Amino acid sequence: MLNLTGISKTYPGGVHAMQDIHLDVPKGMFGLLGPNGAGKSSLMRTIATLQQPDRGSIKFNGIDILKNKTALRLTLGYLPQEFGSYPRTSALAMLKHLAALKGIHGSQRQQVVENLLVKTNLWDARNKSVDKFSGGMKQRFGIAQALLGNPALLIVDEPTAGLDPAERRRFLNVIAEVGEETVVILSTHIVDDVEELCSQVAIMGRGRILKVGDPLQMIREMNGKLWTQVVNREKVEEIRALHNVLSTRLKAGATEIRALSDAQPEGMQPAVPELEDVYFSTLIEHNLKDNLE
Repeated sequence: MLNLTGISKTYPGGVHAMQDIHLDVPKGMFGLLGPNGAGKSSLMRTIATLQQPDRGSIKFNGIDILKNKTALRLTLGYLPQEFGSYPRTSALAMLKHLAALKGIHGSQRQQVVENLLVKTNLWDARNKSVDKFSGGMKQRFGIAQALLGNPALLIVDEPTAGLDPAERRRFLNVIAEVGEETVVILSTHIVDDVEELCSQVAIMGRGRILKVGDPLQMIREMNGKLWTQVVNREKVEEIRALHNVLSTRLKAGATEIRALSDAQPEGMQPAVPELEDVYFSTLIEHNLKDNLE
């Protein structure tokens, strides 16, 4: 269990990256959703002991990680949004080097590295330089290095941004397998990733945790409150002025409008709620509608 209590951080210039964050993260897949600039990466870096908060405490399985960073780093796997690699160094050599830094040596190191290259579908490219990898291959290498040492806590920050559908599916399958026995935090602005994988989700905006819970329960709470209508594009702004529109989706020359209301608006039909609707409604509820534009 990961416990965050009163975590706050203000950067030079007065940017409030995190504001009094309280969060309990159990074993399994935990989704952290939020628009760009919400503070997700700042929170991930703080949990990973890469920066110190101004206030608050973080404990993992009873260990105060802000006072004992080494204890967490021994059991942490971390895939940041962007990571570097040594030039002209193969995936095989790079993983072996990183494994040695994590205390994995000898025949065990060879076996662990080979297994991870197979698991992430990089075996055939093992002798290729990592800095020559495609975006999807780099992400797969990133998760391979993050899984070294069987971490008890795995943090992945925007892992599927820029991946094609096949790469995204492969990546999510690997993460889901790991999440059965590990605390995994999946930080992203891609709602579908969280809806598919996570049993718990937190929605973040402007440095605050806005909503936490079971995504399926959040979706059920919107039943009977979500409505839809397909209209010509020129009518969208007219309907926005009349109703609490959550989102619009282009559909074959027309636009599907999804609106939130306790009573059925005239001309609209019931819609089946999705986690994306929960996400948008939460941002609007907290006056973060500008993040949707």
